[in-house]
Parts: sequence; C-alpha cells; structure tokens
Amino acid sequence: MLTENALTSPAVSYSGETGLRLCLDFPIDKIQPTNPLQHPDWDALVTGLPNFSFFHSAAWAKVLVETYGYAPNYFVTKGINDISSLLPLMEVDSWLTGRRGIALPFTDDCEPLCPDSSSFKKLFQNAIELGKMRGWKYLECRGGRKLFERVPASFSFYGHSLCLVSGEEQLFRRLESSVRRAIRKGEKDGVTVEIAQSLEAMKGFYHLHCKTRKKHGLPPQPFSLFSNIHKHILAQNSGIVAVASWQKTPIAASVYFHLGDRAIYKYGASDEKFQHLRGSNLAMWGAIKLYLQKGVKKLHLGRTSMANEGLRRFKLGWGASEEIIEYFKYDFRRKNFVTGSDEIFGWHNRIFQSLPGFLSRLTGKVLYRHWA
Repeated sequence: MLTENALTSPAVSYSGETGLRLCLDFPIDKIQPTNPLQHPDWDALVTGLPNFSFFHSAAWAKVLVETYGYAPNYFVTKGINDISSLLPLMEVDSWLTGRRGIALPFTDDCEPLCPDSSSFKKLFQNAIELGKMRGWKYLECRGGRKLFERVPASFSFYGHSLCLVSGEEQLFRRLESSVRRAIRKGEKDGVTVEIAQSLEAMKGFYHLHCKTRKKHGLPPQPFSLFSNIHKHILAQNSGIVAVASWQKTPIAASVYFHLGDRAIYKYGASDEKFQHLRGSNLAMWGAIKLYLQKGVKKLHLGRTSMANEGLRRFKLGWGASEEIIEYFKYDFRRKNFVTGSDEIFGWHNRIFQSLPGFLSRLTGKVLYRHWA
C-alpha cells in the first residue's frame, strides 16, 4: 500500500529556470498500482477510454516485461464496470542508469488516459509516492500536454497521423505527387509487397533493421525484442510486417501494431542498395491498403526527432497531419520538472557506424535494457 501524504493544493508552482514544482501537500486518495497482465479483459477496458493507443495494451506490456524485465505499475481509477482514468508506468531498475518510472519505455506517444487534469493529478501524485518509496531518479510521461498544463516539456518531437476514413482512390490522390510517383515506379519495376505475421518475416525485417541502424549510427535492438513482438503481437493478430521484395529479395520492410480501430507504424528498415526501387514507399502503401480494408480509422506514423527533417518530409508526403509530442520528466532529487535535449544525433553515431555487425548487435543487446 502507498503511505499517507498530506497535500493542500493540487496546483503547480514556479520554481525557477528548471521548470515548475509539483506541490505535494494535500490529501490524496491512495491508489494501488496494478499489473495489466493479471487482467484478461485489460484491452477491452483500455479501448473504452478516449485517446487510447496500442501502447496502452496488455500485449505491449508483455513485450516489455519479457524482453527487458521491467515491472508494470499501472495506476487506474476504476468506474463501476470499467476504468475511468489510467497512468501506465513501468519501473526500470538499472545498475547503469538508475531506477526510474517511465510511461512507457520504447513508446512514441503514450499519454495518460484521463478525462481531466484533476483525475490525472491524483494518479500522478500516487506515482510520485511510489517513486519516493522505490528510490526513483525520475518519473517520465510520454505525451499528455493538456494534462500537464503549463509544465515545461523535457523533450519535444513531431508526431504524424493519417486519417483512413476515405477510400483508397481518394487517399491516393491526397498523397504528395512525389509519393505517388514512387509507388508507381516501384510497381512498374516489379517490386511486390507481402503482408505477413510469421517469425520468418520478422527475421527478414531484423536483417534489414540491423543494416538501417548501422547506417544511422545506432545499435540495433536485441532480436529478443522482435521475437517477443512476434509472440505477443503478430501471432495474436495484433500486428503485421509489410515486406517489399524485388526479384524475391527483401529490400524494405516495416512493422505495424493495431488495437481497435487504430494502428501505429513502429519500425521501418530498408537496404540502401535498392533505394531507387522505392521499397519503403511500397511497403507503407501496402500496409495502408490493408488497414483500409480492416476498417482502421487512424494510422499513427510514430514520433520523429525535430532534427530529422528527411523522415519528417517522408511522413508528411503521405498526407499526414502533424502535431507536437511532448515528454515530461519529474526529477525526484530536484523535486522539479526538468528539461533536456534530444541527443539522437552526436559523436556516438560515428562510433556505432564503425562497429562490425556482431559487435553492434552485442552492444544493443547490452545497452537497451538500461536505455529504456
């Protein structure tokens, strides 16, 4: 159980240049964190909330727990027969980077699902109490600007999403002319697309993924992550791999997850040698057509670093709407919300680009659990 704590006002107050201080001095309702893996009806409860995404699902929790050993601490306010608000958290316990709470690790956008800031504050303050007891360095929420009101963001990214309520022809006409030309060129040159859910397709994607990560100067995630994604997501009909091939050779692939009437583009990879065949465009278009047939209404294209203008243009070319995704980090030592900077590009990229493949994979296997 969470310990008692006396609070007087639900507001936040200014505390200098580092941001806004959370006032932790009024009575809070003690809310016991729950484990979504212990609730067979979890996804049905989650999809009853506005703004849910695949990342709020039990399947994603299973992937994180089995791959990295994180501990679920999901704070919920219960209604009569459902959940009225949700703050999903995983505890990351690392000897290298410290113990902290993240909502949620390796997600693009996983905002708290709360109807208003008052209900959110109750959950957040209970999470703060848990963090104090567990010795967290910080608590990070990925998304939820309206709930955090004037709190400064620690990181900001672009987010893009496609509305899929129109037909295929109408959607194709909304694409930028360069994207339409790329799709037609790929089809004319004999590129084919297969939508798959097999472990073999995931292995094929991972081969391309390792090449793409090396190109960008980043170590690949361990294959155990993608094996668990296959086990808990693809094999349960909650995700797909779109594989673009030329003369039976996979040249690009992308991974998607879906829950209810919403889907997300999570990973993309390609072989640079075949870039002129526009395999990535064909893979994306194949997935879009499938989701149109399945009645999916929204396809989120994931987050994009503000420094990655090329990826931003690629996503905007599909007629996607653009938003800003903001993360919020509460530092327990400073008792403050703090800001940071996106460090995806830097000196480390050159080091990872120079590593041989096996060493890059080993580095990813060791580091990602601590990275979160």
